[in-house]
Amino acid sequence: MLIDKLTALITESLTKLQYPTDNINVIESNRKDLCDYQYDGAFRLAKTLHTSPLQIGENIIANLPENNLLSKCECLAPGFINFTLSNEAINTEIRYMCDTPKYGLQLTEPKTMVIDYGGPNIAKPLHVGHLRSAIVGESIKRILKYYNNKVISDVHFGDIGLQIGQVIYGLKQENISPQDINLSILERIYPTISGICKEDENIKEQCASITKALQDGNEEYRTYWTKICEVSSNDIKNLYKFIDVDFDYWYGESDAYKYIPQLTAYLEKQNLLKLSEGALIIDANLTPETNLPPLLYQKSNQAYLYGTTDLATIYQRMQDFHPDNIIYLTDSRQSLHFEQVFNVCQKSGLTPHTKLEHLTFGTVNGSDGKPYKTRSGQAPKLTDLFNEVKETFKNIKETNQELSPNDIDIISNAIIKFADLQNNREKDYIFDIAKFSEVIGKTGPYILYTYLRFNKILQENALKPSKLTDNIYNEVDRNLRLHIIKLANYLNNAYTYRSPSYIANYLYDLCVLLNTFYQTNHINNLEDLNNKEDWLYILKLSNNIIKDMLDLLVIKIPSKM
Repeated sequence: MLIDKLTALITESLTKLQYPTDNINVIESNRKDLCDYQYDGAFRLAKTLHTSPLQIGENIIANLPENNLLSKCECLAPGFINFTLSNEAINTEIRYMCDTPKYGLQLTEPKTMVIDYGGPNIAKPLHVGHLRSAIVGESIKRILKYYNNKVISDVHFGDIGLQIGQVIYGLKQENISPQDINLSILERIYPTISGICKEDENIKEQCASITKALQDGNEEYRTYWTKICEVSSNDIKNLYKFIDVDFDYWYGESDAYKYIPQLTAYLEKQNLLKLSEGALIIDANLTPETNLPPLLYQKSNQAYLYGTTDLATIYQRMQDFHPDNIIYLTDSRQSLHFEQVFNVCQKSGLTPHTKLEHLTFGTVNGSDGKPYKTRSGQAPKLTDLFNEVKETFKNIKETNQELSPNDIDIISNAIIKFADLQNNREKDYIFDIAKFSEVIGKTGPYILYTYLRFNKILQENALKPSKLTDNIYNEVDRNLRLHIIKLANYLNNAYTYRSPSYIANYLYDLCVLLNTFYQTNHINNLEDLNNKEDWLYILKLSNNIIKDMLDLLVIKIPSKM
């Protein structure tokens, strides 16, 4: 990367001057009118060397080695060193990106990573609240794989919790047999009984008893449970398939139960399980100062909880996969839970060389800034949200209605996904369907339109680009090329911080620069063939980047718009 090359130049100069060479930090300039990159280390060195930053900066410049990297280098008061790249350096970087897999990205040693996302509850329809976990999780998974890691994904269904007891209770109250269970029945019964349980403690206890009996192997309840899981999981899988989300394993909490006896024996050997009022608990504090509540391992009625199954799942993953990382993606409300679970893993030695990561995300809000709701005040089902997005897009202009159903599905996906992924995953965001459905502005359709526009130019042009000179023809051209060569910085940030927003924002800026380039430079009518081939080379690279980065954002490309 260019920052590495600039750092090497500065290091060589500092070494000649016998200045300290630690903590060299070259950054992109936020003053594009002045330079491309900046170095402000002269201020830190001034405190050590008792010399003015300006003098130190001038000394550094005077001792830079001969190079073809810079067309201009100057130190401006009070001591900023400004670097302007040469055309040769920019184009050398672009040629390297074209000729090297994954655009010359420097990859670290591959790791084995387990990523746990999705986590929907069986028997409940997917609604807009499930959207971020699925989309953000799938994108993070693809980014991890892009860096050549072995990535193992698991949906981790909530398939044996209280909601199952509530649904079985409701089915039996209506005398509905297991073979008659269908999706519409489940969608009706769960919210009904769930609402009743909030008002009637006696019925809630009956539902909890059913859940406990199911966990203990009650045959009648297991027959109900098997059919509920079949009907609900098939629906969830179909919805995930529509948004191109997939998993290596479709495990649920229930799959962890067979590991609980082994886990319990392991924790007992570590002397971590303590009896408290008939329940088993684990002190989740690593130090007395943290003051976390204990993790409830087993209730006084012998039932197991979320913390138990999460620990048992980690036990299973350590045995089966031996991962370097286990990554969880949930909303921020589960932060305390995972802090407890991770601390217990550390105290027990369950994950001695495995990094446990809990990634959080914010909520999808409506224009009022509150969690996105239908007019009736409910979180909309994903199927209803998809249909609303499709209708909104088709009604924006008449020609949209002429697109194929498959293209409309792809574009609707892009509308939802790009609206989400352009935001910092930890923040809430407002989902405005009309705004995000437009082909102008920071939207999925804008990115897709840009790709299709330049793909058409490349397909229709008889001249096929095969080489790139060291010429750059105008400022708009230079700005586009400068942004192209910064791809690795954004990818590395997306990978390091597990945040697809870096890629989404890079893509939007790239498309803005491409469309400005197109409006400024009339490439189709260009008679200078060297110039034309250079520009087609840049457009081809740009479109390849758009296509690959869209794939990391779980976005397909339609045949037309």
